[in-house]
Amino acid sequence: MKVWLHGNPDRVTIVTLAPERARQLAAEFGLKPDEYERALAILGREPSLTELGILSVMWSEHCSYKSSRVWLRELPTKAPWVIHGPGENAGVIDIGDGLAAVFKMESHNHPSFIEPYQGAATGVGGILRDVFTMGARPIANLNALRFGSPDAPRMKQVIDGVVRGIGGYGNCVGVPTVGGEVNFHPRYNGNPLVNAMTVGIAHKDRIFLSAAAGVGNPVVYVGSKTGRDGIHGATMASTEFSADSEEKRPTVQIGDPFAEKLLIEACMELMATDAIVAIQDMGAAGLTSSSVEMAGKGGVGIELDMENVPQREQGMSAYEMMLSESQERMLMVLRPGDEHIAERIFTKWELDFAVIGRLTDTGHIVIRHNGVVEADIPLAPLESEAPLYRRPTAETPKQPVLDPATVTDPVGLETALTRLVACPDLCSRRWIWDQYDSMVGGQTAKRPGAADAAVVRIEDHRRALAMTTDTTPRYCLADPEEGGRQAVAEAWRNLSAVGARPLAVTDNMNFGNPEKPEIMGQFAAAVRGMASACTALDFPVVSGNVSLYNETEGKGILPTPAIGGVGVLEDVAQAVGLALPAGAELVLVGETRGWLGQSLWLREIAGREEGAPPPVDLVAERRNGDFVRAQILAGAVRACHDCADGGLLVTVAEMAMASGTGASLLPGPADCPAHAYWFGEDQGRYVLAVTDAAALLDAAKAAGVPATRLGRSGGEALVLPGGRSISVAELRQAHEATLPALMEG
Repeated sequence: MKVWLHGNPDRVTIVTLAPERARQLAAEFGLKPDEYERALAILGREPSLTELGILSVMWSEHCSYKSSRVWLRELPTKAPWVIHGPGENAGVIDIGDGLAAVFKMESHNHPSFIEPYQGAATGVGGILRDVFTMGARPIANLNALRFGSPDAPRMKQVIDGVVRGIGGYGNCVGVPTVGGEVNFHPRYNGNPLVNAMTVGIAHKDRIFLSAAAGVGNPVVYVGSKTGRDGIHGATMASTEFSADSEEKRPTVQIGDPFAEKLLIEACMELMATDAIVAIQDMGAAGLTSSSVEMAGKGGVGIELDMENVPQREQGMSAYEMMLSESQERMLMVLRPGDEHIAERIFTKWELDFAVIGRLTDTGHIVIRHNGVVEADIPLAPLESEAPLYRRPTAETPKQPVLDPATVTDPVGLETALTRLVACPDLCSRRWIWDQYDSMVGGQTAKRPGAADAAVVRIEDHRRALAMTTDTTPRYCLADPEEGGRQAVAEAWRNLSAVGARPLAVTDNMNFGNPEKPEIMGQFAAAVRGMASACTALDFPVVSGNVSLYNETEGKGILPTPAIGGVGVLEDVAQAVGLALPAGAELVLVGETRGWLGQSLWLREIAGREEGAPPPVDLVAERRNGDFVRAQILAGAVRACHDCADGGLLVTVAEMAMASGTGASLLPGPADCPAHAYWFGEDQGRYVLAVTDAAALLDAAKAAGVPATRLGRSGGEALVLPGGRSISVAELRQAHEATLPALMEG
């Protein structure tokens, strides 16, 4: 059916869908009936196919955050060093000397289950674009991965594909992959999580934003050509999986890392000129989201001529081009007359360049294709009338505190340690990180496995950035608020453990179906916990991503609020690692009560998953971390490792395995069972290797920080209290054998 735009027969007409067909497609595209009625009110008529596609992706959970926005507002986002917080492509913080760190974390969960290699690869490509879109040269990639049981159907294929995809893309682009984390749990069998993080460096007075400006300014498309891959990818990422999810393979994008490398260099070259007014990468929802967001933020209208869009397939419709999620593409607004500058640069780098539209004063997005208007939508209500839900929540029932005296040790310390360092959650990740190039660019100072956080030099400066990704999903399942608090605290702790001053956070909120009150309750509680920790630690959230509907046939993932933390070191030479040196005294900083609830020892050794997770005392966390960092920067610490999964004995064992040097350990307190003391997961603790333990203990006492002697390093074995010993070489063999053995065949 044809209608005259704005009821004016002198204007061109638009072909709208029949009412019954429009409602059918709206449901298929993920619009609820009331959301569709809202869309009709905005348009004042039935939509065209292209309009319905635009509305459905912009109002999808993936793009609109309609279930999460009300809770995300509780997160602290400001600090004197924050230049740009949430709302831009990535967060930006001041790191001194006129420089800024630009970083963000995003998910590619659903695509990575359907097509593991391309799903993970394009996740890396997308987060790289979010960072260099703002004028920052990427210096590091990280990731946070969650897989199901390795023996679950398809899981080895998923693990292999995801790891190869991350390595294949990052290695080819030439950005080092320097850190990350991996967990395994059956709750991820149907929904693995692939969260990718990129950190870049920019001059703080040369940050590029996305708000379009200047009526009449040209709108320019650059990068690779548009194909049919990824159409409705954002919609697919906003629904649960079902038994036929593999049939959604066409909605997974195809990446080309070599084109991405060219795009980075071309954009960096153009950014050195004054040609760019605004710039946005084409990520989720492709040309739709980039054009709508740029014009909407700028309060202007935008007109696009789709026949000018570079295409790699024949006969593409406006609907297909607007919703395609083909990779390695950018949208720009240029200053009038500067098109030739941009075209020369992108032609030199063998990338497509096309003027595809212009900014207007109408406040509408208008899509034309071969002279026919395919869409005409007012932009302001597209945002102001977007769905926003405060969904019902149900609090997670609190679990009782587990008294360690009631839990019997079934195997002894030596056997438990050997099993723990070999279990999937604690075993060596070398099989993974060896597939990543962590040293490309020559700026990596602390590579994977060497320290609690990755450390990357800033070129031509003594300064360096430290970065980490952290969360403990089993804690979040038992108590989402405490789990959210712990995730932030552990990221802060890992940065402090290398000597860096923690500055800011990016997050990736991975949860199940928000329409279930218990899931929405998990989300709200996790945000509360994160907000309290970020506030107490002066660690604001500057960017992030929400991934909901991580469920397959009604079975959801563990609540997983992944945290990416970034900190700064004034002198990279002051950074410390975790490898245990010979002849050092070991000191434990922080209080130990033997907290076994939700610990890996309880799960892997006692076969139980229960109890309240360890509480996080944010005052103690701040005090202990500030003390440890000060001691590192004063040169008093030779190695440092925070106590996390597996507890104190695993911490010491990891330090020993990193160097091959053993240690002799002193007995724990008499009032705490040995297995609880050595494997409990009390928070806010660090193991330090120092030359002068007496001086450090005196300093700790003066600062009001709990600290105690733990032992002395040396030899080739861990000597436990009572004289029992475990060969470090045997521990390392067990530690490193697990993943290769799991992936065989």
